[in-house]
Amino acid sequence: MDVEGAYKGKTVLVTGGAGCVGSNLCRKLSQLDAKKVIILDDMSSAYKWNVPIGKNIQFVQGSILDDEMLRRVFKERPQYVFHLAAHFANQNSVDNPEKDLMVNGLGILKVLQHAHIVGVDRFVYSSSGCGVYGLESKMPFQEHDISIHLHTPYQVTKLLGELYTNYFHNLYELPIVNARFFNVFGPGEVPGRYRNVIPNFMYWALNKRALPITGDGSETRDWTYVGDIVNGLLAMGEKDKAIGNAINLGSGTEHKVIDLANIINQITKNPAGINFIERRDWDVKKNLCASITRAKQILDFEPKVTFENGLINVEGWFRDNWNNIITSAEF
Repeated sequence: MDVEGAYKGKTVLVTGGAGCVGSNLCRKLSQLDAKKVIILDDMSSAYKWNVPIGKNIQFVQGSILDDEMLRRVFKERPQYVFHLAAHFANQNSVDNPEKDLMVNGLGILKVLQHAHIVGVDRFVYSSSGCGVYGLESKMPFQEHDISIHLHTPYQVTKLLGELYTNYFHNLYELPIVNARFFNVFGPGEVPGRYRNVIPNFMYWALNKRALPITGDGSETRDWTYVGDIVNGLLAMGEKDKAIGNAINLGSGTEHKVIDLANIINQITKNPAGINFIERRDWDVKKNLCASITRAKQILDFEPKVTFENGLINVEGWFRDNWNNIITSAEF
């Protein structure tokens, strides 16, 4: 995917730009000589020390629910909007369903309204491939095979976000793309109670603690390196064929949770091993894997970072940022 030059001299708004995907995306946009990269993030699940810094990066701390803040950032008339801000994720939404609906439902509606008013060239929304497919969906998951029988508020509101983007595309011809992420991992994700398994495993392993597996470890996930996700997002902003489509961004391969735990323990030289615990009530999907055929056809998408190399990169980032991580991790 060749996006060199596509963003040069352009103004780009990234909501949730201080998170794992957002921070990596903003750094890449800065390197591609965007005129201005505006990060809008309320820092509810991000940290100042991890916010990208650059001469063409502008950080604005604020909420997507704040109309005045949205008017402020859209006054810059961005040509591209990458909407990554979200109330993340499954367990957090079960514990806080009303906040989940406010941020993931009303929040995207507000951002879409402003994007429509200024007439953006592209609106890319971060949906969830792990969320919109159900137990009846066939693996590898294809974009047409979504479900309305979902198990967490987060899954419901991620699908709701797609319905809103499609509405703005159908009624107002807003050029939208729905990016369905699969189990993103990589440098930039701080561990914590509501975080993903890889940063948490890495944190516990570096602290020489046993890694807790919910289930028997045979469960599989389609873990996708954040650098590949960023490349897919950039192509979604540039390829006209992507407009109006939902597109999976995954690795297209499965890895067992127990293999993940063993690799991390090996990388970190953690002697504490593994501890099996009871599966969470909402965690009903034993296997997840994306079909990336559409991404290859439309985006020329090709994942390049192997699972093992991605984990090595995560460990390196953890060691480089260890002091910040241990003071920021919230369990």
